Amino acid sequence: MALFVDMVTIKAKAGDGGNGCVSFHREKFVQTGGPDGGDGGRGGDIAFMATQRMHTLMDFRFRRSYMADNGEDGSGGRCTGKSGKTLVIEVPQGTVVKDKETGRVLMDLYKNDEVKVLLRGGKGGFGNMHFATPTRQAPNFAKPGEKTEMRELQLELKSIADVGLVGFPNVGKSTILSVVTAAKPKIANYHFTTLQPNLGIVRQDGYSFVMADIPGLVEGAAEGVGLGHAFLRHVERTRLLIHVLDIAGSEGRDPLEDFDAIMKELEQYGDLSRRPMVVAANKCDLPGYEENLSRLKEKLKDSDVPIFEVSAATRKGFEPLMRAVAAKLKELPEMEPFEEEDFMPEPEREPFTVTKEGGVYVVSGPSMEHLVNSVNFGDEQSLNWFHRTLRRWGVIDALREAGAGEGDTVSIEDMEFDFVE
Repeated sequence: MALFVDMVTIKAKAGDGGNGCVSFHREKFVQTGGPDGGDGGRGGDIAFMATQRMHTLMDFRFRRSYMADNGEDGSGGRCTGKSGKTLVIEVPQGTVVKDKETGRVLMDLYKNDEVKVLLRGGKGGFGNMHFATPTRQAPNFAKPGEKTEMRELQLELKSIADVGLVGFPNVGKSTILSVVTAAKPKIANYHFTTLQPNLGIVRQDGYSFVMADIPGLVEGAAEGVGLGHAFLRHVERTRLLIHVLDIAGSEGRDPLEDFDAIMKELEQYGDLSRRPMVVAANKCDLPGYEENLSRLKEKLKDSDVPIFEVSAATRKGFEPLMRAVAAKLKELPEMEPFEEEDFMPEPEREPFTVTKEGGVYVVSGPSMEHLVNSVNFGDEQSLNWFHRTLRRWGVIDALREAGAGEGDTVSIEDMEFDFVE
């Protein structure tokens, strides 16, 4: 079995934009033609694609740096340079991409074959043909391509399962998974036999759902003790938890203390303790379980957590448990993907002015050039970010106060827009 890796750090860089060209038209009998330098090509994007062909982030242990192609420089004859090719990075379904520095969630790749662009390539620079004016007919300069920065990203694989089996090590979670699904997890009589999430499909009364056997938990896991977050991150997407207890206390532990310890770790990690839950009181085939079961029922009598007596060793008691789980899942909504944040850091907010020049409302200020250069105007997500930034900075309100109305022309760093309320 390949080594299971569920968290890695990589570096990624979109391609730089190609430089604009300085060129003048020359041919027979035309000695002083006008400028015809072409624009540089756009740099390649960095995109991610979720795939079911991968089940671990192991491949990223051997390659940590990803760079898209740069755009080619422009050339004479108004020829635009070739744009860089988008680099698509394949990751397992369920991978979350975070900004390493801030910890912000940038992407949640939970749909199979879904492709999302994370880093946009740099814009190509304008050739000198763009800078000709009636008074400057032979511009001897062009604009360089936009440079992009190397970004450090953290990839986290969070298993996609409807039901998660949680509990202390060696309480029988893997055996239960092997009983109710066709999965064949490693089973042995020692702690931490399971070192990676194992998934199986349960089919019950014509309804199917995915169940995950998640590595055992110990006290302090929320702070990283034992398998720590390697366990807890795989519970985040589950809609329902099956809390497995060694009700016979065969490991010498009190099952009620085990229950409290697990609930404490789930609570400390977030809202996991409030996730719908059922209890599987396992090892009911062993002597001495009755007293502990009575104590557990007394402890949970005022809660809405049902208790099911099961024996993974003898394969008894699972029919009512699985029927209850299937019925509960039909009532629960699908899990929502993690909320994604803009990757582009908001440029530092600086003062700006709004003036009216010949019927055009001109917005100017130190940060306007950087703001406009950060936007890909051919991309809807980038445009939405641009509009949100203008609103956050108060530019829209300032334009309205200056008298701008629906359809009026607004100019920001030589880019013209229609004002829309």
